[in-house]
Amino acid sequence: MSEPGLDRHEWESEWASLDDDVHTDPGEALSELDELIARMLDEAGYDVRDPVVREGDEREVIEEYFAAHEIMLVYERGSPDISPGDIASAVNGYRALFEYLVSDRSVADGDITMDGRPER
Repeated sequence: MSEPGLDRHEWESEWASLDDDVHTDPGEALSELDELIARMLDEAGYDVRDPVVREGDEREVIEEYFAAHEIMLVYERGSPDISPGDIASAVNGYRALFEYLVSDRSVADGDITMDGRPER
């Protein structure tokens, strides 16, 4: 069993380490943000490859990820059609997902007692 809050702490540390890159060169930071958010989604139990999830209750989360992911892919291809506004939109999408997943993990951690067992 993982220690309560460990994933959240690791995610927050990794996000903080990427924050300077986001401010310095947001386009170049997109792939690392994408990788972090994809890993967070996976660790939180979201399966972005599952079409049922894409259409289910958590559709908005998956749609937000794919919108930012698509911008990251276009940026990496070097498309001249990508604008600073597109990059900002992707960064903001990743940030919103990060905050959602961290807060969701905080709520889940609140359901665990000090000795690591689920509350009853």
